[in-house]
Amino acid sequence: MSDPAKPTLLLVDGHSLAFRAFYALPVDSFVTRDGQHTNAIHGFIAMLINLLKAEKPSHIAVAFDISRYSFRTREYADYKGTRGETPPEFGGQVPLLEEVLKAMSIATLSKEDFEADDILATLARQGAEQGFRVLVVSGDRDSLQLVTDDVTVLYPNVRGVSELKVYDRAAVIERYGIEPHQYPEVAALVGETSDNLIGIDKVGEKTAVKWVQKYGSVDEIVAHADEITGVVGNNLREQKERALLNRRLNRLVTDVVLPYGPADLERAAMDEGAVREIFDRLQFRTLQERVIALATEEGWLDGASASPVATVRENVEPTVRTLVDEELAGWIERVTDGGTLPLGLRIETINGQLTGLGLASRDDSAFVPWAADRPDYAALESWLASGAPKIVQGAKRLTRVLGAAGLAIGGIAFDTSLATALLRPTVKVDDLATQVYDVLGETLPQPDPNQLVPEADAISPATEAWYVVRVADALTERVGAGTRVVLDEIELPLAPVLARMELDGVAVDRHGLQALSAELGATAEQLAQSAYAELGREVNLGSPKQLQEVLFDQLGMPKTRATKTGYSTDAGALADLQEQSPHPFLDLLLQHRDATKIKQITDAIEKAVAADGRVHTTYDQTGAATGRVSSNDPNLQNIPIRTEVGRRIRGAFVPGPGFETLLTADYSQIEMRIMAHLSGDEGLIAAFTAGEDLHRFVGARVFGVDPADVTPAMRTKVKAMSYGLAYGLSAFGLSKQLRIETAEARELMTDYFARFGAVRDYLRNVVEQARVDGYTETIFGRRRPFPDLSSPNRVLRENAERQALNSPIQGSAADIIKRAMIGVDADLRAQGLASRLLLQVHDELVLEVADGELDALRAIVVDRMSHAADLTVPLDVQVGTGPNWDAAGH
Repeated sequence: MSDPAKPTLLLVDGHSLAFRAFYALPVDSFVTRDGQHTNAIHGFIAMLINLLKAEKPSHIAVAFDISRYSFRTREYADYKGTRGETPPEFGGQVPLLEEVLKAMSIATLSKEDFEADDILATLARQGAEQGFRVLVVSGDRDSLQLVTDDVTVLYPNVRGVSELKVYDRAAVIERYGIEPHQYPEVAALVGETSDNLIGIDKVGEKTAVKWVQKYGSVDEIVAHADEITGVVGNNLREQKERALLNRRLNRLVTDVVLPYGPADLERAAMDEGAVREIFDRLQFRTLQERVIALATEEGWLDGASASPVATVRENVEPTVRTLVDEELAGWIERVTDGGTLPLGLRIETINGQLTGLGLASRDDSAFVPWAADRPDYAALESWLASGAPKIVQGAKRLTRVLGAAGLAIGGIAFDTSLATALLRPTVKVDDLATQVYDVLGETLPQPDPNQLVPEADAISPATEAWYVVRVADALTERVGAGTRVVLDEIELPLAPVLARMELDGVAVDRHGLQALSAELGATAEQLAQSAYAELGREVNLGSPKQLQEVLFDQLGMPKTRATKTGYSTDAGALADLQEQSPHPFLDLLLQHRDATKIKQITDAIEKAVAADGRVHTTYDQTGAATGRVSSNDPNLQNIPIRTEVGRRIRGAFVPGPGFETLLTADYSQIEMRIMAHLSGDEGLIAAFTAGEDLHRFVGARVFGVDPADVTPAMRTKVKAMSYGLAYGLSAFGLSKQLRIETAEARELMTDYFARFGAVRDYLRNVVEQARVDGYTETIFGRRRPFPDLSSPNRVLRENAERQALNSPIQGSAADIIKRAMIGVDADLRAQGLASRLLLQVHDELVLEVADGELDALRAIVVDRMSHAADLTVPLDVQVGTGPNWDAAGH
């Protein structure tokens, strides 16, 4: 073991750790106002702070590669040849990281013709010889060869750089069964994919270790190759030059001539002014506080430049106290300064039932055990229901759980989940541990989920609440003004609305669904038997492999789109195939699929009916990058609306006891209205302002006829094009959709743009502006990043262009319906009505109407929906009522 009394030399592989941080932390969450990506820098510095705190090195250096070319590539041109191009978002981060390290007075080294590993190896050898305890931090396993009694390697885990595996001599022997200096012998035999070093065929780690244990080195193994029998022995004899080459290349150089030796790398005082300047430029406020606090505590701050009142709090988990009502009231009063300062709030549940609450400030935390029959929770209930600011992670779920326990919650000022979703709309982050890792670069202490009896206890909800506060602090720095408006005025107010909808659920005629399911099952079976009769045998109609054999071999039908496993048998491919080469079996197969799919939807809804006779779906407020709400368990947004069977499913949704009817309300052509507003096209605006049939109006302009002379076929064509253009529909795509020639589709698009030029200009400009900004924005300021708009990969780039085209329109539509829901819910509560929101299905709302409240409810819904946005064209709201969801449709 290393002597802790020795001075500690900390050596860090800069490029290796920066790359690890780059891939561990989300790119689009770490971007400065001028567009500089900083995730690699943030992750690296967060890791370094933890290392400095834990190891307290007296000497430190960070080594960087100059390029991927070195003396190794001269001997083997394909060395590291499998590594792809450096991601453009990583470019520029290393020079900035070196600037940060300079401000922190940490030496950086690089050497032409050598790799960072060689610099570390040289300094590690010198440090051990000069009496240092040496710690080498590297993500390259070749560094394990450096391990001795005085040299320890700290290796990052698969999640990134927040956790480091300690490899001393005992750990290497335990893991590999060999001495550390023998590790490169094993690697030479097995090969190293990351360095493009090809090993001996059929030789894995187990075999290589056995050989090294017996012979000691690659040279000796090759010398005794004739003693090794079997296929691997023959492969060794034929491919021995691979192993010998690999061993030459993976041997680290320990005598690189460097400008500094270990003694020259003593920790020097940081330049506080330089630290603050570079961290401000990178917008690392929280990291800046941590660095300055650590330097102050350790005496590493330049006395001349240190702030006279440098009192930055260190991030140490506060001790959790368990409080009951009287003590809790005083504690809340004290830590919130009379209710003005925010508290983090976290709940503890068992089987979905509330069992405790965790509260935390930035410096203190408390746990409150919950039992519904306790009489002394007045202060807690009062604080929860009040407008006192609260910071949470997952406001909707928290509101729902508290609501089920009879507790009201108000004053939610920040939700880390919603903020993260607004900053990173394409990345799904549900759990606090991931947020703590992504945002703070730290690992939330957690028991091993694979242990039936965990060795470590789960952390208290109070400590979790403290982490929530810290995550919120860091996210607040990144949330711009526009995004903050969306958070405060749309997403936070919507969370309790969705929670109430989930709690209330919607009444369902369960027997009707069961009867429909049985009918669909019989239909599917009948279709299957008819399909078997066409083939003369039975097959698994759900097996792509068997369907490929039937369609392309037995029936000899034209091949569909090629896939990794043959040819596509998805719905689109089979529909095209049926049009090109009609066949009775294919027709029956498609009908069988439809019946089976609808039965699955029906069964999922029927099984979800709770004891109260209602279905309680779960709304995912961050379910789509555009901002749309999604429905799960069961999904009530995927019920077909244009088929008879779909309408029968909707007919099973009914008002519950005490309610007289259902009311539905949806927007008419909302995306086209948003298109008119954003493009400013006078023709579209005139159509909506006059209240004309949009597609008849557009058809008249495109085809040069009077509106009365627009045929159904003409209307269908312009409708398909109007909606398709906003999704990047090409002439080829339009021709497929309308079953017309591509030339006709192209001419149709040309005529369309000739009459509605502002639409063309808007669609063209929105992508170009997104390419400049890196994101699109809705009417209300919701941003969606599109880093792939600058990707060298054509497929990724074109996919991003199509998404960027529609994102402002679909995102604005999502914002509008959310604003309408917030307004409707607020009015219902303000007027004391018993009617309630039940469902949100994209642009449609479904409400349950209490006895005698129909007129009042209709007025609220129409008013709130039609005024949810201030557009240049009116928002048209269509309302219907009926004894079930289908009948209430309009």
